Amino acid sequence: MNFKFCVYFRTVEPLEYYRRFLKENCRPDGRELGEFRTTTVNVGSITTADGSALVKLGNTTVICGIKAEFAEPPAESNNKGYIVPNVDLPPLCSSRFRPGPPGEEAQAASQFIADVIENSEIIMKEDLCIAHGKLAWVLYCDFICLDYDGNILDACTFALLAALKNVQLPKVTINEETGLAEVDLKQTNPLNIRKHPVATSFAVFDDTILIVDPTAEEEELATGTVTIVMDEEGRLCSVHKPGGSGLTAAKLQDCITRAITRHKEVKKLIDKVIKSIKPK
Repeated sequence: MNFKFCVYFRTVEPLEYYRRFLKENCRPDGRELGEFRTTTVNVGSITTADGSALVKLGNTTVICGIKAEFAEPPAESNNKGYIVPNVDLPPLCSSRFRPGPPGEEAQAASQFIADVIENSEIIMKEDLCIAHGKLAWVLYCDFICLDYDGNILDACTFALLAALKNVQLPKVTINEETGLAEVDLKQTNPLNIRKHPVATSFAVFDDTILIVDPTAEEEELATGTVTIVMDEEGRLCSVHKPGGSGLTAAKLQDCITRAITRHKEVKKLIDKVIKSIKPK
């Protein structure tokens, strides 16, 4: 095929175009079916945030900024703080998104991150309590997608973990006489990160072929997607499958096995980056 015909064929029959590559166990971008795009992470890039991280997964780019504020603990759990995630998919990251209130995909991503935080126990909310029944930390975790090219869930989960590991909170004590909080900005401590959840997403083609780290085009052509979240102990924290074609037990096990390997790769990358910088 010459170049012009390839472009025409991809435009008119994108699924058939992909199938010809998949038969050869590769993809149009040159990757193998189980190969991730180049992944990079940069932490501490937002100086006004208490912790931040910028993650690139191929072209997909997500920045996470964390802001810590005071709040009264919930009445039903007076020894816990809060973690509030919010994912923003603005029009600047892709023409598929429109201005206005969060769309369905952004809301689904925010809920996914909230579920990961809860199920993985990345941070125990009890660790965010400053004084029982009086004061606790609220961690606002805001994600903004700067460039959308698929696999937003993996990028957001990675950015969350990196940003949380970058957070430094000041020492806070309650003055017994006044009952007010006293903040010592000279003494800061990192968060107690108890688990390290890592997401690995797959797209399903023709109900049988699994490809890892799908692009936006691959997600649109796929018959289904699934995201596996694992921690460093090999524990399955979450399985996210928003409809689409089903998976056999064998295929799901293949996904879990690949997710375990991916966790080691991401953990190694994030540890290297965190060690290379000084605490704020």
